[in-house]
Amino acid sequence: MQNLDPIDKERFKKLGVVTRLDLALLLPHTYEDTTLCLTPVLEQTNTVHVKILSTKQTPKVFQIHCWVEAWETHLDGVIFAPKPYHKALFKQDAQMYITGKVQKNGLYLQMVQPKVVTSINTIIPKYKTPFQNKTVIELMKRYLDEASLCEEGLHVEEAKTVLEWHFPSKRMPSYAQSLLKFVEIFNFLKKLSHKNVRLPSSIFLEGDEKAFVKSLPFTLTSDQCKVIDEIKHDFVGEYATKRVVMGDVGCGKTMVILACVMMAYPHKSILMAPTTLLANQLFEEAQKFLPLHVTVALVTQEEKNNDDVIQADFIIGTHALLFRNLPQCALVMVDEQHRFGTKQRALLSAIVSQSSWHPHYVQFSATPIPRTLSMIHASLVDFSFIKMLPFPKDITTNVVRKKDFKELVLHVKSEIAEGHQCIIVYPLVEESEMVNYQSIDEGRGFWEKHFEKVYVTHGKDKHKEEKLKAFKEEGNLLISTTVVEVGISLPRLSTIVIVGAERLGLASLHQLRGRVSRNGLKGYCYLYTHLSSSERLEAFSQTLDGFEIAELDLKYRQGGDVVEGIIQSGKKLVWFDMAEDEAILKAAKKRVDEAKT
Repeated sequence: MQNLDPIDKERFKKLGVVTRLDLALLLPHTYEDTTLCLTPVLEQTNTVHVKILSTKQTPKVFQIHCWVEAWETHLDGVIFAPKPYHKALFKQDAQMYITGKVQKNGLYLQMVQPKVVTSINTIIPKYKTPFQNKTVIELMKRYLDEASLCEEGLHVEEAKTVLEWHFPSKRMPSYAQSLLKFVEIFNFLKKLSHKNVRLPSSIFLEGDEKAFVKSLPFTLTSDQCKVIDEIKHDFVGEYATKRVVMGDVGCGKTMVILACVMMAYPHKSILMAPTTLLANQLFEEAQKFLPLHVTVALVTQEEKNNDDVIQADFIIGTHALLFRNLPQCALVMVDEQHRFGTKQRALLSAIVSQSSWHPHYVQFSATPIPRTLSMIHASLVDFSFIKMLPFPKDITTNVVRKKDFKELVLHVKSEIAEGHQCIIVYPLVEESEMVNYQSIDEGRGFWEKHFEKVYVTHGKDKHKEEKLKAFKEEGNLLISTTVVEVGISLPRLSTIVIVGAERLGLASLHQLRGRVSRNGLKGYCYLYTHLSSSERLEAFSQTLDGFEIAELDLKYRQGGDVVEGIIQSGKKLVWFDMAEDEAILKAAKKRVDEAKT
């Protein structure tokens, strides 16, 4: 809002109001209706004209005996814990308008805690804010009118309905839920659109990836090829690329990353991964599949040689990249982008940018988000989706309980006998009274007693990456926390058991399940729970599609966990429902797009 009074500016800051639509969405929590009641309405608030006939006071109660001419009957007013001003206010023979809830008390009518009203036949909105009610009403009058709301993008009828919420006429306003939702998401999308700053491309990337793709010992899926083409189109566009590539676990994002390096070559590329293990894995893949003339460098806390980094065509590293002297790069990539903070991702881009140099920026994520969220976020970035898998997954998911434990142990033994590996994921490292499941410390003894080559690790284990690497090469059984959710590729892993599965979001369960059957091996996922039944876990067990699971997560968790970290523009959405309101979102998005053109 422009040209604000300095005092109002400070008030809006406290209220979290940036736009007129923010102000319009600051709804009254109730209304005071002072319309005169010509007949008594029991168990509801009545406003009525009375004459005080007599009063009586005790230490705890102040009683008022009134005559109501319109009703042609007596009315008893009762005020509990009276204050001195009550006696001065309700004097014998005084006439006034009072309001309060009317009840039947034996043969008589009674009004509990009556209040004197000075204005009748009005509906007064009551706001819950740090300010006095009259101050908020004044703000509404000063900044909300039909013309200003239409300027914000509402249609005339919508604006009239919104104004009725704050300036009700002769009847209590009703909230049209669909309009409330529309105004909220429309306002949010408008704010996002202002953040969508497209920077001019500093360089066209016209490298040829075709020879690289042809040299691979396997054929890329049509989804991988489609995404590579979308990025190729970005690289020669007017603006610097801002794209998120979303793919299910094991969809082959690594090959898309390497194709991007070839499209950027001979210019430099950089990629940041969330763990040393993942960075090492990507480094090994790059060395294995990229042509020999493309030099690759690894930057982790362990790797210290900065000369190799400066000379390299493709730099792979962890957040250690943020503390190194890096060359100017034409392409910046971030893998598992949701595991880094917004500031970390921006800092990497800033480090390899110089003055007006704007690198192309591509993010990768193995956590698919719901369709509604990708539609919202499309205001800020372009999206690509990889849904096809190079190796169709064959994973059986079962919900199991204590009675199934013996059978579960037999399954683990048979898989290990076949040369396969298994993981048991516990919810905690140490015992806790707050969680009704065994921890790693409590459970590991059983597995170490009955099995050989058992490895144990968790998030706070300083040697977890060495242990995971050792397990990959020679282990049978890994006891762990959710630290294995993202990371090392385990080709022999056939079974994962998730203890206390109902405590995790479906997206996390899907990430964990995605550790198995990476190369087409028959896989098993066991969801161990104390719950007698769980619709959510049963629904999860019926699908392997990460995008379907994102929708299920949204449905069962009301979007809270999914939305967190994605919607970061002030207030959370209150009325708009991510799981149910896609049609409203489409209408709001269309309105925002129309306003731009």
